Amino acid sequence: MYVGTGSLSVRIYSPLGEAKENAISPSHGTRKEFMNMHRRKFIAGTAASVAVAASQIPPRALAEEGPTETPEEQSTVTQQRGNRIAISTYSFWRFLDGLRLPIEQCIEESSEMGFDAVEILHVQMRRDSNSYLQQIKRTALVNGIDLCAMSTHQDFVDPDADKRQENVDHTIHCIDLAYKMGIPTIRINTGRWNTLGSFDALMAARGVEPTPEGHTDEEAFGWVIDCIERCLPAAEEAGVLLALENHWGLSRTAESVIRIVNDIDSPWLGILLDTGNFLEDPYDSLEKIAPQTVFVQAKTYYGGGTWYTLDLDYPRIAQILRDVNYHGYISLEYEGKEDYHTAIPKSLAMLRESFS
Repeated sequence: MYVGTGSLSVRIYSPLGEAKENAISPSHGTRKEFMNMHRRKFIAGTAASVAVAASQIPPRALAEEGPTETPEEQSTVTQQRGNRIAISTYSFWRFLDGLRLPIEQCIEESSEMGFDAVEILHVQMRRDSNSYLQQIKRTALVNGIDLCAMSTHQDFVDPDADKRQENVDHTIHCIDLAYKMGIPTIRINTGRWNTLGSFDALMAARGVEPTPEGHTDEEAFGWVIDCIERCLPAAEEAGVLLALENHWGLSRTAESVIRIVNDIDSPWLGILLDTGNFLEDPYDSLEKIAPQTVFVQAKTYYGGGTWYTLDLDYPRIAQILRDVNYHGYISLEYEGKEDYHTAIPKSLAMLRESFS
């Protein structure tokens, strides 16, 4: 309705949507008569519009049986939302000389490649000052990138109680760093006996190392559980979820990871599923830990792996995670020898297709 100084202009929409505009002069009747007349026309027109609209609704939609989809169909529709794809800054570095890129550069390149989020590798950070943390957060924001996780290192498998406490303190410090950057989860691991010395030697042994004389794995489970429990109050206060990775050492098997998480039984501790750390029959082990998974790291090995190469069936892994209604992040950990400029985009395309 448009009101002018000389006349009242009314736009009426017919049932088929055409707009008609009529100008009514005040001399044609009183305002009350005019309003009554057009109220009757409006009601009649509205009724006609409803009738036309109703005639165009399929009969099935007017039935009273309820939803046209079965609960199974509705569940399928709900699960069709793809997982957000992240990338670990480790994918750019891979501990190779000359490739320890600044975190800010990793974020910018990740955005240009089309990732949704970035997982920060703590040891790749240049410093821990608050100004540096806020600069990282700002860089992520202006590039449209979520900071979804921070990957940290600790070793709770140590007979020395003082060294275990140092690792507890380090983990609590990392929780604080994550909190200041707005990161909701950090990756933790159990640590290992270190009886094989170098990581290269551990990889040559397929991740299996001997227990030192005078100690047992059962003893180490107690240390790990105690240390993680001492980190949980800080995690809860900061709202940072601890994600225990199936890694090397005491967390090498699905059963070990599940045991630790179940024994602690805290809503602030879950499992980080790494697709590349079960070297023997990975799918059976991935199925075991999937129900308690809160974060996923997805390995790719274009050009051949640094220590080993797994031919992973990602559509199968994606289905394992769909079956347990996992909707969280999938974070790429590229660990191949091909130049990252070509390997990372190929990895992203593959993960998008598998987890869409």
